[in-house]
Amino acid sequence: MSISRDDGQSGRNGQSGRDGRRGHTGFGFVQWVHTVRSVHPVHFVHLTSHAMNTIQRFRDLHTRPGIFILPNPYDAGTARILTQLGFEALATTSGGFAFSRGQKDGGVAREEAVQGAKDIIASTHLPVSADLENGFGNTPENCAETIRLAADVGLAGGSIEDYTGLSDHPIYDFALAVDRVRAAAESARPSGFVLTARTENFLRGRPDLGETIKRLQAYAEAGADVLYAPALPDLASIEELCRSVNRPVNVLATATLAHLTLDQLAAAGVKRISVGSALARVAISAVVAAAKASRHGHFNWLTEGLSMAEISKYMGG
Repeated sequence: MSISRDDGQSGRNGQSGRDGRRGHTGFGFVQWVHTVRSVHPVHFVHLTSHAMNTIQRFRDLHTRPGIFILPNPYDAGTARILTQLGFEALATTSGGFAFSRGQKDGGVAREEAVQGAKDIIASTHLPVSADLENGFGNTPENCAETIRLAADVGLAGGSIEDYTGLSDHPIYDFALAVDRVRAAAESARPSGFVLTARTENFLRGRPDLGETIKRLQAYAEAGADVLYAPALPDLASIEELCRSVNRPVNVLATATLAHLTLDQLAAAGVKRISVGSALARVAISAVVAAAKASRHGHFNWLTEGLSMAEISKYMGG
């Protein structure tokens, strides 16, 4: 079973989005662009017809009935594979991309992350959203500039999180966190860029569902299109979150939630499922296992995996 919503920004309680441009499926995207262009003539991003179409396709995934999977490639090759496998959109992973660059998650500079996203965009015809971490800076202005740069390279969407990167103060104070989302949303508006606002409470040792919902409600009010709280512990928490907000909700697939079916998540109100750095971690796990076996003179792993010809097909060869 899959869920159906009259308004892609509506929650399971049937509330409509507060911002007229969000969730109004009868308002054509091109019409909306022309309207916004007249309101924001200085800051308007000049979109090509292809970019406009890509953004519209990504928005449509959030407004149509049912749930969809947004897998996370970590480079151009994995993006090509996922495209060939029939997914409808892709999202970058900060962790997976950092690993591919020989760095820890959080160690990649903004310019490098944007270039990595650009490489993925060039490898697929699908809409691509980006993990933009905390906007690569603490201020609302940092977030706004990151969104502008992301839209400029052709990304259809991206996320801003409220993780500070500090172990002793991991989550931005509430007011600042909301201001950061508001600035990002204002920067996203001229291009139609789909902004996901993400709270890191459950990932950062603050497993308070009430506080998480409060933050996501405020982020929606500030202009976020999609809401995301990675590492929710169970289906009941997911249901309560979806019931409490009026925007599409992204859920991170984790080992803890692996027993849940798509039907269960859809019935709970989830619109979108991502896998974060999991594909990268699975690939790295395979490399580590094969390397360890090789070091001890065991090469049975060579009988497993895809052939060069099979991989070439995924790469368009």
